[in-house]
Amino acid sequence: MNKQEHPSRSALSGQENPSSAILPEDPTLDELEIGSAIYRTRFTDKFRNRKTWQRPEPNKVITYIPGTIQKILVGEDAEVNQGEPILILEAMKMRNELLSPVHGVVKKIHVSEGDKVPKGQLLLEFRKD
Repeated sequence: MNKQEHPSRSALSGQENPSSAILPEDPTLDELEIGSAIYRTRFTDKFRNRKTWQRPEPNKVITYIPGTIQKILVGEDAEVNQGEPILILEAMKMRNELLSPVHGVVKKIHVSEGDKVPKGQLLLEFRKD
């Protein structure tokens, strides 16, 4: 036997090695693609009923955690550079400085200082050029 071959029975116990056994097709398994690999697994109801992920829009700034708007550092029609601070959100007793995801002009600010915002709240939008 060369190094590439694997015995289907353990040399010590005489029992079948489960890693080399070919399993029959199970209709209760679902396919899950991660990267370029496809896995067969069983999904829970919680997983099946989850909100599906959507690619964020770069021209919209939304909250990822609930909090309070402490300070808005830009105004409408203001030109901002990517990475420039645009507002401060207090969440869990921490001040979070939100940075501009794009270089652009602020189209609309949807919140005011002192507003309590939930997760997923649209804070401001940039013009699409």
